Amino acid sequence: MSDDQEDIKPLGGVVLLPSLETPTLTKAELADLLFDKLGLNKRESKDMVEAFFDIIHATLVRGDDVKLSGFGNFNIRRKAPRPGRNPRTGESIPIKARNVVTFHASHKLKAQVQGDAPAGEDFE
Repeated sequence: MSDDQEDIKPLGGVVLLPSLETPTLTKAELADLLFDKLGLNKRESKDMVEAFFDIIHATLVRGDDVKLSGFGNFNIRRKAPRPGRNPRTGESIPIKARNVVTFHASHKLKAQVQGDAPAGEDFE
């Protein structure tokens, strides 16, 4: 194996190449995976992915948390107002209270990402 090939690490059937950027999974790619794995037509696959994210979006906007067993939790957290500072001028500016979305990965997902658990287990 050449020096270049030693840096390539297979991960659950996916090859991760050494780089500063991690490959990104898009909604279109998710729809293609549904098309390939479940045999849905392209339109149904796209609609299913859009509906899934629309439901998560609406739930979070409503202020409710989203829990996906074996994957993780999306939570709404209220950040209190606080004093801030303009880094250019040093001027003190107030930062308003706001809601933020946080994501906490499940223990199963963390273990699989770290390589401590076999990939491909069902998320149940």
